[in-house]
Amino acid sequence: MVPKVVGLDLSLTCTGVAGEGWTDTIRPRTGLRGHPRLAWIIGRVTDHIRGAELVVIEGPSFGAGVAHRHEDLAGLRVMVRHACWRRHIPYAVVPPSCRALYATGKGSGSKGAVRDAVRTRYGIECDGPGRYDQADAYVLLAMGLHHLGWPLAIVPDTHRRGLDGSQWPDTEGLAA
Repeated sequence: MVPKVVGLDLSLTCTGVAGEGWTDTIRPRTGLRGHPRLAWIIGRVTDHIRGAELVVIEGPSFGAGVAHRHEDLAGLRVMVRHACWRRHIPYAVVPPSCRALYATGKGSGSKGAVRDAVRTRYGIECDGPGRYDQADAYVLLAMGLHHLGWPLAIVPDTHRRGLDGSQWPDTEGLAA
């Protein structure tokens, strides 16, 4: 039986969530800030990861435009990892460049290219607000299943290299 894996593209404004065959977003209401926003997001994340055998989280992006929210976003990542730990759910951390490489064959693959790859390779439509977050989360899910021996689709060798740069937990007993 295919293990339950959840992909998470964490964000303070629109977190992408994916499981096999589906995507969703977690979007706090406008104006929610600080601890209340973090608590609200964590509550929704824990709803999604319930019963998961692996959670795959996108790691930090050190590009431009994130410095002003770095502390809360870093805190969110730590809180999600802690929520997994408390529930005895192993988690992986995947750098954004490895996620893009797995999806597009290029570590610098654009958000649009990742979204197109999700549509083409997996038949998953990611539309509307949060479409790129959903697509990123779906690639993270696909990477997790591939790592466990349950690839969702054939992925070229050039793309599979994205698995190598990721931090995988000990998941003995979960693989095929």
